[in-house]
Amino acid sequence: MGILSRKVTCNTHGQDSSYFLGWEEYEKNPYDEVKNPNGIIQMGLAENQLSFDLIESWLAKNPEATNFEREGQSIFRELALFQDYHGLPSFKNAMADFMSENRGNRVSFDPKKLVLTAGATSANETLMFCLADPGDAFLLPTPYYPGFDRDLKWRTGVEIVPIQCTSANGFRITKSALEEAYKEAQKLNLKVKGVLITNPSNPLGTTITRTELNRLLDFVSRKNIHLVSDEIYSGAVFTSPGFISVMEVLKEKKLENTDVSKRVHIVYSLSKDLGLPGFRVGVIYSNDDIVVAAATKMSSFGLISSQTQYLLSALLSDKNFTKNYLKENQIRLKNRHDKLVSGLEAVGIECLKSNAGLSCWVDMRHLLRSNTFEAEIELWKNIVYEVKLNISPGSSCHCNEPGWFRLCFANMSEETLQVALNRLKVFVDGPSSTTRSQSEHQRLKTLRKMKVSNWVFRLSFQDREPEER
Repeated sequence: MGILSRKVTCNTHGQDSSYFLGWEEYEKNPYDEVKNPNGIIQMGLAENQLSFDLIESWLAKNPEATNFEREGQSIFRELALFQDYHGLPSFKNAMADFMSENRGNRVSFDPKKLVLTAGATSANETLMFCLADPGDAFLLPTPYYPGFDRDLKWRTGVEIVPIQCTSANGFRITKSALEEAYKEAQKLNLKVKGVLITNPSNPLGTTITRTELNRLLDFVSRKNIHLVSDEIYSGAVFTSPGFISVMEVLKEKKLENTDVSKRVHIVYSLSKDLGLPGFRVGVIYSNDDIVVAAATKMSSFGLISSQTQYLLSALLSDKNFTKNYLKENQIRLKNRHDKLVSGLEAVGIECLKSNAGLSCWVDMRHLLRSNTFEAEIELWKNIVYEVKLNISPGSSCHCNEPGWFRLCFANMSEETLQVALNRLKVFVDGPSSTTRSQSEHQRLKTLRKMKVSNWVFRLSFQDREPEER
């Protein structure tokens, strides 16, 4: 193994997380209504398949875009040749307008400050390369998307220190939690370079409040650090309260064109709002010209194809389509969200109240054998192998309370979702539920905040060779 790099041989990718292990089990035995009705149903994938028909209808009505034509003439050769990594101006203009539109046109985006990337994964990693050095830290509120352990850390050498949020206040970000995370990083001799949030939150499915955004801006201003706002679910807010972008708060606080605004960066993509993860379309938006220039150069390692840009520039420039799509997609998301929530409530399972995204944050603490992460993983294994549903345990999202799970609802048909709910009902009503119920009352009376497992706090820093630290 000595002839390979330490990056290849070290165990810092995060692939051993239960989040990824659940996917592996699903891929071995995927559910199919006809071919494999006893297979595992994928509820661990935050993918939006509810509005493909709207896009397909537009494509059928706009053959010039799909045939790569302009005014009746083929532009295939033009698109097939080398393109500058700054991207097609028409696409950047259309993307900037669309980002404004799904924020209610309360803020505008300058296309010159956009950097195109191959999806939000690439955008987040590129920002880490731009904002931090190996061994520096970013603070992330928990629970957070499990893929960040890979996206932010693996190749960059950046560390993640959790901002511990709890169910006591609906997992909201508090001033004390921010300060405690900052102090924890200092104890670990890590230089904090910024805070990264997802708004709306994945996995919580909630929008960050104006109060929290003000708190975050005050915090990064005092600490002289960056704020990265991953807003890839901004168009997937389906009920009140509405979405508030950090750009709006900068505008309200009259911080535009200030040093603080240069340290606020936005990540966006079309993977969630339009349901196009396979198109690999992401963007970075930054008011710092140096960051924009450096990120643009780095984007040459993960470009969006010219054909994709051309097609989507036409799609996003059709304002009638985008207006109707956003409205209808949000209606469909709400209906599907409500079906999952009501179905879970019918079997005695509650969810955190949510208003956005493609998943629910589900409270299964009453189904645990004990208030431990070991019991959570035991329950997760039962659900994967016995119930045959792939869901994501809270520990994979670094939640500090055992018993929470993320369940996705937009990546399947309504019929498949009903099958999943029926399976859960059989499991909850099954023989083992009696034993769980008998011990539940006493367990909840003594419910206490558990010491978080070493796995939850584990930093890639601890897995590296001394030369890499």
